[in-house]
Amino acid sequence: MSRIVEGQTPVSAPVQAAYSYCEAVTGQQARNFAYGIRLLPAEKRQAMSALYAFSRRVDDIGDGTLEAGAKQSRLEDTRALLGRIRSGRVEEDDTDPVAVALTDAASRFALPLGGLDELIDGVLMDVKGETYETWDDLKIYCRCVAGAIGRLSLGVFGTDPAAPGAERASEYADTLGLALQLTNILRDVREDADNARTYLPADDLVKFGCSEGFHSATPPAGSDFAGLIHFEVRRARALFAEGYRLLPMLDRRSGACVAAMAGIYRRLLDRIERDPEAVLRGRVSLPGREKAYVAVRGLSGLDARNISRQSVRRRS
Repeated sequence: MSRIVEGQTPVSAPVQAAYSYCEAVTGQQARNFAYGIRLLPAEKRQAMSALYAFSRRVDDIGDGTLEAGAKQSRLEDTRALLGRIRSGRVEEDDTDPVAVALTDAASRFALPLGGLDELIDGVLMDVKGETYETWDDLKIYCRCVAGAIGRLSLGVFGTDPAAPGAERASEYADTLGLALQLTNILRDVREDADNARTYLPADDLVKFGCSEGFHSATPPAGSDFAGLIHFEVRRARALFAEGYRLLPMLDRRSGACVAAMAGIYRRLLDRIERDPEAVLRGRVSLPGREKAYVAVRGLSGLDARNISRQSVRRRS
């Protein structure tokens, strides 16, 4: 397995406190994500929490109430902080626990921190109110805000260089990020509309008569809203199928983490597919017992084994 120096250097008290802060942020703000990373060993779980806490800061700026110009200034300040983290210029006694934790994580794992620059670029697209004419346009945004996080996560997980197709691991991580983000877009379609944001491609909205948007608990008059949702669900499922090819390239616990997080979102897709208008009435979620089942399934390696068998059939 390819690894950096995880676990070899003791964590000092200030760094441990910084990681604890990041884990608290993750547990409070990202329950699905926190549920998945609890399956990781401590050093990987801490690194993932540091990545999440930094990413959350970027997202919160974009989603906040500041004027657009102030948001852009804050995002560029955050980019400058990322530059300090990248060059290791954040001391352990720095007053920013997220910066302290991420600096330490970057010293232990091969994190492609440029992915966080891409995240900032994606949130700037939100701040500028960009919309997307086609799926190819939306993919650029999704790769910034989610595909990049998939590639960063892969830096924590590591891969088995002997695994068939391991040279494409980063590509699969990126694709899995796209699948998760498209699921998020479907789940949050009403919330985004209330915030004057539209992510689904304009040509898809036209095709299904949904160009008026989603501002109530009922679909636009005369639209084929269910057809639109089913179309996008099929697209997300194809992305999951491709991204899941990453699983056999990961160690057991990293694979379980990815399978758990992706499995939760795939089950959200199932719920959305069964009742498309549910996304107009509120946020679709899974009960804790169903998340637990998904985690057990991931730990069992069932998803990874299924993907391995499918890959073998495709090559034969």
